[in-house]
Amino acid sequence: MEVPLWLALLAVGYLGVKLIRPPAWLIAVLLLGGFLLADSVLAPAIDPFVK
Repeated sequence: MEVPLWLALLAVGYLGVKLIRPPAWLIAVLLLGGFLLADSVLAPAIDPFVK
């Protein structure tokens, strides 16, 4: 069975928010930080750890 990455991330994110209940500012910081980090000069150094 193959599940699209976006669907798996959506399910994990939904369950994480429902079960752990992190504050909204923490979610925003993590999403924005990840987005900005992916477009930075550090992206090639992080890429092997993500894959």
